[in-house]
Amino acid sequence: MKSTTKLVDTIIKGIQDKKGHGIVIANLTKIDGMICKYFVVCHGNSPQQVEAIASSVSDYVREHHGEKPINCAGLGNNTWVAIDFSDVLVHVFVPETREFYDLEHLWEDAELTYIEDLD
Repeated sequence: MKSTTKLVDTIIKGIQDKKGHGIVIANLTKIDGMICKYFVVCHGNSPQQVEAIASSVSDYVREHHGEKPINCAGLGNNTWVAIDFSDVLVHVFVPETREFYDLEHLWEDAELTYIEDLD
């Protein structure tokens, strides 16, 4: 579990490096049958920023953990990019798409941690 929390910390740094907003960590470890342990959700202000955040997250994880994502979906469209690191799923949205899907509130039993934006 310790390596998973370190992975989450690295993902947050990758998001913050590209000025991602509204970072929320949904801890799913106490919910039976989940496909992962954590969701990390954030948004960028434009499709270009969403792509930059997704690339930064992948780069940070590769540099600090030697891991590549299992899958990355949504690049090219850049309104919602999902990056799968097995135990952690990262979702990077544009604001309108994030508001519509409201992923961080899908599981009422999840413990949510809100990370303050860096300015």
